[in-house]
Amino acid sequence: MKRVTVFCGSSFGTEKIYEEQAYELGMFLANKNIELVYGGANVGLMGAVANGVIENNGKVIGVLPTFLKNVEIAHEGLTELIVVDTMHQRKTKMDELSDGVITLPGGFGTLEEFFEMLTWAQLGLHKKPIAILNINGFYDELLSFTQTMVDKGFLKQVNQEMLIVSDNIEDLLNKMHNYQAPNVGKWINKEEV
Repeated sequence: MKRVTVFCGSSFGTEKIYEEQAYELGMFLANKNIELVYGGANVGLMGAVANGVIENNGKVIGVLPTFLKNVEIAHEGLTELIVVDTMHQRKTKMDELSDGVITLPGGFGTLEEFFEMLTWAQLGLHKKPIAILNINGFYDELLSFTQTMVDKGFLKQVNQEMLIVSDNIEDLLNKMHNYQAPNVGKWINKEEV
């Protein structure tokens, strides 16, 4: 992997470990010569992961919609800042630029971006690894709910297993590096339920 997109919050959250792990992820990416693609802001976990890369001599590409440029405050130290018109263009550009996705803690926006990339993978629109760095169990309930989707016949087990999860940065990147996309459609027939 040459570039990884990171989706994460524009806030820091209630626990210091979120910021620390975001920065550490950035540092790890820089040390492995993996470029960061992210939302372009200097606030919250977004700023922390970017700073982790920048302060360790790595490369960072930010993708920021025009209407968020002042709200999220564009990071001044990026290798490149790409300004787009819409949120959809932002996700499309981030997808075009990267070889995989890592999701850190965040809110609705983080989940929306994560689920769109995961859905595109499920539909076979790309074969990139989609991962969650499950810092301090932040995503435990979401991961449990994906099992409910399988149990209730709305998600295939093989599609659930596309999601790469770890609470350890190095382990997560190793799993992403070894990821093989399944060759199965997303639709579930009545016979399969």
